[in-house]
Order: sequence, then C-alpha cells, then structure tokens
Amino acid sequence: MARTVWDSSVGKKTVMAVSGLVMLAYLVVHMLGNLKIFFGAGEFDHYAHWLRTIGEPFMHYEWTLWVVRVVLVAAVVAHAVSAYQLSRRDIKARPSKYVHKKPRTSYATRTMRWGGIILGLFIVWHILDLTTGTVHPGGFQSGHPYQNVIDTFSTWYGNAVYIVAMLALGLHVRHGFWSAAQTLGVGSRTRDRALKATANLLALVLTVGFISVPVGVMTGVVS
Repeated sequence: MARTVWDSSVGKKTVMAVSGLVMLAYLVVHMLGNLKIFFGAGEFDHYAHWLRTIGEPFMHYEWTLWVVRVVLVAAVVAHAVSAYQLSRRDIKARPSKYVHKKPRTSYATRTMRWGGIILGLFIVWHILDLTTGTVHPGGFQSGHPYQNVIDTFSTWYGNAVYIVAMLALGLHVRHGFWSAAQTLGVGSRTRDRALKATANLLALVLTVGFISVPVGVMTGVVS
C-alpha cells in the first residue's frame, strides 16, 4: 500500500508537501532563535546551550536536539527525492520542447528547482561553518556560538552565501507553501487569496528575519 502511494505522482506530491511543512515549521522557530543575537552574547549563547538540554533529565544531553536533526534530515531527503523524481517524470512526459516558449508561471515557480539546489548546497556549507567548524573563518570556538556567528558575517563571502541562500529560501517558501496547500486539499477558490497572502507574508518574514542577522553584524548593531 505504502509503495503504491509512493509510486504515484499524488503520493510524491503529498510527501513533498508534508516534508516541506515540517521544514517550514523548523525555519520559523530557527529564525526566532537567531533573532536572540540582538539581545547580546549572553542571551544568544544561553539559548544555544538550552537547545542541547531540552527534555532533561528525561532526555540525555543533546538527545532532543539529535531527534530534531534526524527528523529534519528525513524531511530534507524525502523532499529532495520526491522533487527529483517528479521532475524526471515530468521531463519523460514531455520529451520534446515546445517551439514557442511562453512561460505562464511566476518567477518563483520557474526557479524552484535551482532554488532547491542552492538551498541544499547552503545547508551543507552552513553545517560545516557553524556546527562542525570545518570551514569556519578565524578558528571555530566550541561553546561560543555568538562569536562564531560574528566571525562568519565579518567576511564578505560569509554574507554573500547566506544572503543569496535566504533570498532563494524566500522564493521557495512563497511558492512552496501555496503549492503544499493545494496538494493537501486546503486550497479552494475562496481561500486562494488568503493562502497566497499567507505564503507572501511567511516568505517576507523569514527572508527579512534571517538576513537581519548578517546585516546587523555588517552595520555594527551586533558586535
């Protein structure tokens, strides 16, 4: 039964929608946590430490954080695999290109594929930069997330990579939220306007919220 659902286009779109909403919920929480950096090093570092102690003493140190990571990895993989397979299925269904190209989709829709690739590469870079410290500039300091963020956004390439990725994220969320609503049967003629407005608002809030951190470092508001 599960295999039959997965093999269908509707099943893959449903997997994309559900996994996308899981990631969206995480992004909202993650953005709110990032904004704590504007309250100073003590507040931000305390928040980062708290993330590792959620659920104690029932959960051991970092266990809850690892549960979240595993769920996110599963969501990212499910989202990427279903998107790739749907894309390949669409290409096979239309093997020849149209003679007259008249794109009717929005810019966000046409760039969903490249946006996904950009975000995938960014996730890898972000982990290597601020989680493992492998590519971190100036020396990674374990247990000092505030200083690590300052180090990253004190470089032009750190800012460039992050801002480009967050702009791609905004476009992805803008189209993806509305598309997920349609797939899950929430959309309707009367709700479409509200859903599109919600998608635009989410995309704007997330983009501005995430980008405000590197901008804060660049302008000296966060130092």
